[in-house]
Amino acid sequence: MKKTITFLIGLALSQSAFAENLVQVYDQAKETNPELRSSYAEKEKAYSAISGSRASLLPQVGLSASYGVDHGRRDTSGVKSKSGNLYNLTLSQSIFDYSNWKALDITQKQASISDIAYQYQGQTLILNTSVAYFNVLKALDALSFIDAQKKAIYRQLEQTRQQHNVGLVAITDVQNAQSNYDLTVAQQVSALNELNNSIEDLRQVSGRFYSKLATINTNTFKTEAPTNINTLLKQSETTNLNLLTMRLNRDIAKDQIKLAESGYMPTVSLDASTNLNKTDRYGTRTTSMNNYGKTYSGDNKVGVSVNIPLFSGGATMSQVSQAQQNYVSFSEQLESTNRSVINQLRSSYNNISSSISSIKAYQQAVVSAQSSLEATTSGYEVGTRTIVDVLNATTQLYSSKRNLSDAKYTYLTSLLQLKYAIGTLTAEDLVTLNNMLGNEVSTVVTMN
Repeated sequence: MKKTITFLIGLALSQSAFAENLVQVYDQAKETNPELRSSYAEKEKAYSAISGSRASLLPQVGLSASYGVDHGRRDTSGVKSKSGNLYNLTLSQSIFDYSNWKALDITQKQASISDIAYQYQGQTLILNTSVAYFNVLKALDALSFIDAQKKAIYRQLEQTRQQHNVGLVAITDVQNAQSNYDLTVAQQVSALNELNNSIEDLRQVSGRFYSKLATINTNTFKTEAPTNINTLLKQSETTNLNLLTMRLNRDIAKDQIKLAESGYMPTVSLDASTNLNKTDRYGTRTTSMNNYGKTYSGDNKVGVSVNIPLFSGGATMSQVSQAQQNYVSFSEQLESTNRSVINQLRSSYNNISSSISSIKAYQQAVVSAQSSLEATTSGYEVGTRTIVDVLNATTQLYSSKRNLSDAKYTYLTSLLQLKYAIGTLTAEDLVTLNNMLGNEVSTVVTMN
């Protein structure tokens, strides 16, 4: 038993030492995210409201009873009485009430909107988790490049100082190197702050702090051009969640016109009741025996009620007019949403295409910048280039590396944003991106 416990503790400790990947972070965020939980509760509440709306179409049954004592003043016969309603059973069934049917239709569509809102919140969580995750990795990359740049410039600064001490270079070279070093230190402070903020953003989404994260594995990272934009636009017409929501809102507005118009229509209901009353008379016996003893009475009623509205002071007409204008408003909002979806979809598509081209360009830029730095360094050693040229070449190299890193993360987030705009983003999409991750990196960084 002790061995088993020791093994489980060791296993737990070993697992906590591994870096969290994108899928694991999302799973943890899904379990604790308050927005997603709140949206789920709203969905359940909306579906519960359907039963309440359907109740107006079902029979309404009521049972009541009462009993009282009437002492009063004694009359000439000296009779007192006790009376009560032993039971009163009523039944009412709506036969025709158009407003009840339309109210049920509206409630069902509102429940569908809440269901879509829950799906939308789920997709938003996937996107927000991924963006926050990649922002941390991007900030880590930026900080590592600046740190490497600072070390390279520091080596150049030390070398320049030594050369100045023996009279090989002028003091201006030392000053130029010192200026570049100080600027890099300032950039490092800013990059570290950006990293800390990104970590807090990820903590807000998932509710946890991560000391290690899985970063991009350059051996498995690859880009792929998206499907034809026209095909994606066509697909989004039936899958984008915002469009589906706005269409339902427009349909509800149309139903509300009919609901308002039901104020002109008659209502028909079936009403039935049965009751039993009891009366008990007692007192000084000076009159006929008919005044004494217990008597029972009651009746059964069945009937149809018809209510025909004739004039409501213009209230129904006003409600119809308001509902009509509300329908126009939602129709225009639907058009606005459609344009916004097209814009988001095209922008994400363009960002993917641009990122693919940028990645290829920056990969070549890194190679060229590395060659340029080596050539400039060699030129400086033989006196044909200045220290400023070396510092500029060093800055250009690490700038190209940061740009390449940023382009990769832009590509990954744009992939998710594209599916988010289409409305087809799922947790399975994270698995594909997760396969591009592998190497672990610490998020706990301090300035050297």
